Amino acid sequence: MKLQRMNRRALTLGALAVSGALALTACGSDDTGTSTKASGGASTGTSSIKCDDAKGQLLADGSSAQKNAIDAWVKAFTAACPGVQINYKGGGSGAGVTAFTQGTVAFAGSDSALKPDEVTASKQVCTGGTGIDLPTVGGAIALAYNLPGVDSLVLDAPTLAKIFDSKIKTWDDAAIKALNPGAKLPSTKIQAFHRSEDSGTTDNLTKYLIATTPDNWKYEGGKAWQAKGGQAASGSSGIAAQVKQTEGAIGYMELSYAKELSTVAINTGASAPVKPSSDSATKAIAAAKVVGTGSDLSLKLDYTSKAEGAYPITLVTYEIACDKGNKADTLPATKAFLRYITSEEGQGILSGIDYAPIPAEIIAKVRTTVESLA
Repeated sequence: MKLQRMNRRALTLGALAVSGALALTACGSDDTGTSTKASGGASTGTSSIKCDDAKGQLLADGSSAQKNAIDAWVKAFTAACPGVQINYKGGGSGAGVTAFTQGTVAFAGSDSALKPDEVTASKQVCTGGTGIDLPTVGGAIALAYNLPGVDSLVLDAPTLAKIFDSKIKTWDDAAIKALNPGAKLPSTKIQAFHRSEDSGTTDNLTKYLIATTPDNWKYEGGKAWQAKGGQAASGSSGIAAQVKQTEGAIGYMELSYAKELSTVAINTGASAPVKPSSDSATKAIAAAKVVGTGSDLSLKLDYTSKAEGAYPITLVTYEIACDKGNKADTLPATKAFLRYITSEEGQGILSGIDYAPIPAEIIAKVRTTVESLA
């Protein structure tokens, strides 16, 4: 695990060095596009992050799926802007939205867009404005499993639905055998793990099941797990830990948490099953459409895609902020950080740490919206 973290840090720093050296980040440079120093004259070395008047502490909470991306972004940003401290808790999308609507965080992360009642609640803390969804990072929701002797595993939507609804109970079930004719599947009992807290990852997984196999997944969906049976764990990290230590386990998590685990290839109806990866998630997210209104940039994903090489179980994480009415003491740091993570430099590190950048046409709109926050 320590070596893995070192490798990720090396990838992150390498990506930052390349992107900084090429001055790819228009938002992180001065008006001439030539600045390589943070505001206040402190050299950033390999980055062109623009600190502006950012200072103080930013508290944030939300999506655990994006926690590894946030950690990489925070490390780069605070190195360039030492006057800012960012504390991102990563307690889950539900916790993040609640904290935001209660006014206890400067911004929140959520793998699901704000619901109408949450938008209404946000108006109590966004003086003269409202909470908006800003897509900043995409990714594959990996189905990781622990089945010694089974190096590759293919599942489809109906089979996944039955596994997580406790309808398929052992790994040698006929439905799983039919999808894996060459595998030696044991009779081991399936231990299916789901999230214990409200989770945008849960929401996106169940949206996939509802869209692709409604006859086998009759729940209404949402951040809270609704199916019966199975076992619960907190956060993507908690699910990953349980799968790693439990023979016969399967669980869902953002891909960066599945590095040491075997992952399922999904039979989508394309010519070959698709494994989760940054590239396969990007291919799926490229078909997303903006459905938000005004400054809100919430997206609609196509979970039923059969495009070659497109992994359909994806999520997009939104940073949630006030379009107007942000607190004066945190607005400069919030804008500076969001400007960085949505810049070409910030987006450029994502694929190296198993996330998917937001498509160019959409992220351009996000950058414009960030600049308008007040």
